[in-house]
Amino acid sequence: MSSIEVLAEVTAALDMIDAGIARCRELNLDKLDPAVRLRTLERLETSRRRQVALSHDVIAGLTKEDAADVGGPIHQVIADWLRISYAEARRRIRDVEQLSSRLTLTGQELPPELPATAQVWRDGILDGQHLRVIQTFVRDLPEATPVGTVEHAERFLAQKAVELRPDQLEKVAHQCALLINPDGKFSDADRARQRGFKWCRQRPDGMTIGTLIASPELRANLDAWLARFAAPGMCNPDDETPCVDGEPGENIASKDLRNPAQRQRDALNALVRGQLGDPKLGVHNGLPVTVIVSTTLQELTSGTGRAVTGGGTLLPMRDMIRMASHAYHYLAVFDEHQSRPLYLGRTRRVATPDQRVVLYAKDRGCTHPGCDVPGYWCEVHHVDDWAAGGLTDIDKLTFACKGNHTLIDEGWRTRKLPDGRTEWIPPPQLGLRAGTNDYHHPERLFDDGEATS
Repeated sequence: MSSIEVLAEVTAALDMIDAGIARCRELNLDKLDPAVRLRTLERLETSRRRQVALSHDVIAGLTKEDAADVGGPIHQVIADWLRISYAEARRRIRDVEQLSSRLTLTGQELPPELPATAQVWRDGILDGQHLRVIQTFVRDLPEATPVGTVEHAERFLAQKAVELRPDQLEKVAHQCALLINPDGKFSDADRARQRGFKWCRQRPDGMTIGTLIASPELRANLDAWLARFAAPGMCNPDDETPCVDGEPGENIASKDLRNPAQRQRDALNALVRGQLGDPKLGVHNGLPVTVIVSTTLQELTSGTGRAVTGGGTLLPMRDMIRMASHAYHYLAVFDEHQSRPLYLGRTRRVATPDQRVVLYAKDRGCTHPGCDVPGYWCEVHHVDDWAAGGLTDIDKLTFACKGNHTLIDEGWRTRKLPDGRTEWIPPPQLGLRAGTNDYHHPERLFDDGEATS
């Protein structure tokens, strides 16, 4: 069957689904008995779950395609097409990896990582929460657990998931974990797999919650540091001259009104702040390891508003000015950069640190449409290809993350628009429209500035 015939059949099948849903919406279901409505709700839920499983099959096929053929890193492309977050797109891809068959290097097909779960998942019996419970159970088992034991437990939980709610299944999974590892023994490798740290989204008040899973070693090190520098009177930002060395006087310690959690936060801040800008740390992308901030001259002189760091953090102006008194940070002010060597023409190919500072201020992050990678993790891209005579001038440079930067070798082009934004132009065969990226500049979405007035 040709691709055109397959496309016609897929389109017809999807039209039937849409027509069925539209017909159901036209019916007055409230006239049915409650028991019948509950049975209807159950069938709708099963249908929805089967559609989710089918969408996973589509994702499984897309993950095998070259990034250039789909228009970029697959998680970004899926997120943009479905208008879901990158985190959600990555989660779905991880689900696909565990619920789809695998191929060895020799081409031999292997069953999914969670074979029993995959079967009932495709039947539309499991909800996403059921899946999370089983995934977490398998992930948290000790690495030394025999393969046969893991397979038996996964099969048992998949069978129970057919009968139980996710919260009930979680309790059963907990009991299974206790049976498999009654003494709670975990190796160094088990702990190493669990370690991690990640930020949650920055809140409107500027604060951010972070999740830290500390290894025993890290906790021991932090305990030692906090015992000294989180003591009353130490590293207190409310003091005119915070004590970061020696012992605080009794008068200073007795007036310290911070709670233990606040003292520990201030001690960690002092630890990191004392390291930034140290030449011993080397460089990152040609610049010292320090905070890079962009703002406008108006906000700087007024002391109001928010600056933006190279990592995408919104920084209140008062905090930025206070930080400048502790360590040397790069500050890009739009109205005062003309004396910097930003226009280099063909004298060199690699952008200078000065140019990168201005890109932190101007682009803030990757300019590929929809990409959320901040400037700290971006490469500098020549809008006009260097090999074809492009110039290393600041108005001919832009930020691109590593994944999207490689698209340039696969037929993508970039150009500067009159307003200074970078437009990415896809190859014609992708059928995509050219576009710019406003993710790092949400203020552009308000034409009249009403939301910020």
